[in-house]
Amino acid sequence: MHPRARIHADPVLEVVDQFDCLPDSLVLLILNNVEDVRSLGRCSAVSKRFYGLVPLVHDVYVKIDRVVTVDGDAEDTFNMSSPKPRNILSHFLKMMLFTIIKPFHNMRSPNGAGRPLFPQLAQHSPAQVLRNFTHIRNLRIELPSGDVGTEEGVLLKWRAEYGSTLQNCVILGGTRVDRKPVGAEHEPSSEDNGSMPESFYTNGGLKLRVVWTISSLIAASTRHYLLRSIIKDHRTLTSLVLTDADGQGTLCMGTEQLKEFRENQLSASACSNRTQVPACNMKLKYAPYLELPGGTALQGATLVAIKPSTEGNNVSHISRKETDAFISGAFDGPFKFAVKALMKRRTYLLEMNGF
Repeated sequence: MHPRARIHADPVLEVVDQFDCLPDSLVLLILNNVEDVRSLGRCSAVSKRFYGLVPLVHDVYVKIDRVVTVDGDAEDTFNMSSPKPRNILSHFLKMMLFTIIKPFHNMRSPNGAGRPLFPQLAQHSPAQVLRNFTHIRNLRIELPSGDVGTEEGVLLKWRAEYGSTLQNCVILGGTRVDRKPVGAEHEPSSEDNGSMPESFYTNGGLKLRVVWTISSLIAASTRHYLLRSIIKDHRTLTSLVLTDADGQGTLCMGTEQLKEFRENQLSASACSNRTQVPACNMKLKYAPYLELPGGTALQGATLVAIKPSTEGNNVSHISRKETDAFISGAFDGPFKFAVKALMKRRTYLLEMNGF
């Protein structure tokens, strides 16, 4: 008689988390490619290890999806006291980042202490959210929309480079962007001889460009003012970009600009929460009609290159070559082509007092 067989359970295999085998440097490389601050917040809740690594990431992207005003808040978006907001351009000061806050709001520390993962989020501000990150080098913030209102069909784009004050600004505008019919040929206007047509002065064309210029400079100086607490808190920053979802305006600061920002005192405008726009020299270039790649055409194409006057400012060391490189590289795609085409047109010089 055969002995009764015995059934033995397989020994329990120890489960090894392969992700724990990765070195911290490689995990940080992965987290740097995540960038989005909301996704990084979710990563922080995964484990104690991630909770300690997320604040060390170098590249962070903050997308502001919604801006609402809040009455009674003692501290506004960027740690400034201000009157009740009236619009995004001049009083973008009391903003709640609902879509940023939501994934963080109910998260708790993985150590079981029950404290919020990001306690400063109660202030509902980008500055407070970013304060949890200690090694940010490249920061990009995106606003939900452009600051300058325009009529439908009008093109207005600007890019400004700042240190403690304006260093360079370029504005590209057009009264209308049209889809060019296939096979259609545009006949050159009799007025387009390379000079500014007389109608430009009589039909409000010049006045409209002045409004575009002033509005764009106000938008840039307002954004610049709002960044001061973030720059102060993050000494490791080497690149800072503040743009908007519409792609209308972009403020950028590099390593030298950030260093100069910290070393010099900001000149705030007396009338609102923005930095003062210095006295500037402007170069205006114009084309009544400009064909762009991709089958589009720009009517009333205008390029305005703005640079502070050399007297009494600290940006006189910027060479003309650097300025031209900034202008030609300010925009992408067909707008880059438009800038290069307009740079070949006749230049009209204008001056503007600081405000």
